[in-house]
Amino acid sequence: MKETPAETHPTAQGDITPVLDEIDRILSEMPPITLEQMKVIKLMNRIDKKYIVNVEQLPVILRMAQGDYYVQETDGLRRFMYKSCYYDTADDQMYTMHCNGKLTRQKIRVREYVSSNLTFLEIKSKSNKGRTSKVRIKVPDTNVLQQEEACNYIDEKARYSHSEIRPRLKNQFYRITLVNKGKTERLTIDVNIEFENCLTGDRNGNKRLCIIELKRDGNVPSPFLNYFMQLRIKAKGISKYCYGMMLTDPTLKRNRFKPKLRYISKVTTGSSNIR
Repeated sequence: MKETPAETHPTAQGDITPVLDEIDRILSEMPPITLEQMKVIKLMNRIDKKYIVNVEQLPVILRMAQGDYYVQETDGLRRFMYKSCYYDTADDQMYTMHCNGKLTRQKIRVREYVSSNLTFLEIKSKSNKGRTSKVRIKVPDTNVLQQEEACNYIDEKARYSHSEIRPRLKNQFYRITLVNKGKTERLTIDVNIEFENCLTGDRNGNKRLCIIELKRDGNVPSPFLNYFMQLRIKAKGISKYCYGMMLTDPTLKRNRFKPKLRYISKVTTGSSNIR
């Protein structure tokens, strides 16, 4: 596997199987919720907060959540593999806008929900007020630029035409989804994240990186915020698309993201202080 030395850390690539096994044991003890039951909290227009932790911290956090949250279960599974392909323009406008700190921006991706055998074309937009909206359609496979309906959808819903974009970055990861007992928020927890650059061919990842995203329509009370306050974990996120691009294409501009890259390195290569 070809790696980008400046951003790859050996201790972030070690075997995490024992940690994943412990996570699965804790999830098995939590009450389940089905996709049908989750329909009341779609949160397609929401405010997001992201948190970056070492995957070794996740068992402690999940134990704290056992009494307050349901875990999504489908066909007996509670941890699901996702695969995504992000699209961008020839001059990487979507990446560059994020890198330059533009508040109003957009991402176009195809996401495969592997365990459900479902694939969606998704367009995510962020407003200058920090709100995220997402629209999507089901597609037969990942080759959306060869599908008339998908191309028309991009031309109608996105700021870019289908002729302007190309596949830029693939990723895969495991996702855990929690819903609070009041059904007013949803949390996604992404672990074992890997990337492949469609142009450079480079592959890279960070097995110890865990990205937790809290999704709410408004400032409703959140048990998870209380956990993070107790554990002194502050909100600090990074786009998986931008992170993967930086890991797999050393030619890209990244000055604005350097503090976050250092933070991720510190979190994922140091020993956890949560036991």
